[in-house]
Amino acid sequence: MDIGFKIKELRVAKGLTQEELADRAELSKGFISQLERDLTSPSISTLEDILLCLGISVADFFTEDVDEQIVFGYDDYFEKVDPELKNKIEWVVPSAQKDMMEPVRLTLEAGGSTYQDLPHEGEEFGYVLKGRVTIHLGKNKHDAQAGESFYYISEKRHYITSDKGAEIIWVSAPPSF
Repeated sequence: MDIGFKIKELRVAKGLTQEELADRAELSKGFISQLERDLTSPSISTLEDILLCLGISVADFFTEDVDEQIVFGYDDYFEKVDPELKNKIEWVVPSAQKDMMEPVRLTLEAGGSTYQDLPHEGEEFGYVLKGRVTIHLGKNKHDAQAGESFYYISEKRHYITSDKGAEIIWVSAPPSF
């Protein structure tokens, strides 16, 4: 295991400089620099102090990363059909609700709609795969057809409709579906 590289990754992820980490762990900046370049090795107690400052346990530090799923297929998706609104939402990245953004595939039947979402913090992006949609954003309406995309800040009441049916990829950040 490359201890120095892993410590540097954790330090950078926490937004700390070498000097800040050194101050918190009561070490010198030079020691942290040498450690990150694998020019020196810490004692167990020094490593424990550094990891405490980085908010990770020794056990978690030495646990090898589990391969996380990167590619998702139809068997991974889950869907929700709303016959009243004539739509189907497919979560194409099942674990995305805990992440920073949430992509879904939305299929609208003719006359279909999403529910009217109240203003909230975040941004939304969509790409129209098939058909034509109308994005209702506050009092304004915007049309987009296959091959076009849309983007807006979610600060107004918003929803999407389609007169003849459509399919879009829709990404919300943070997750809101």
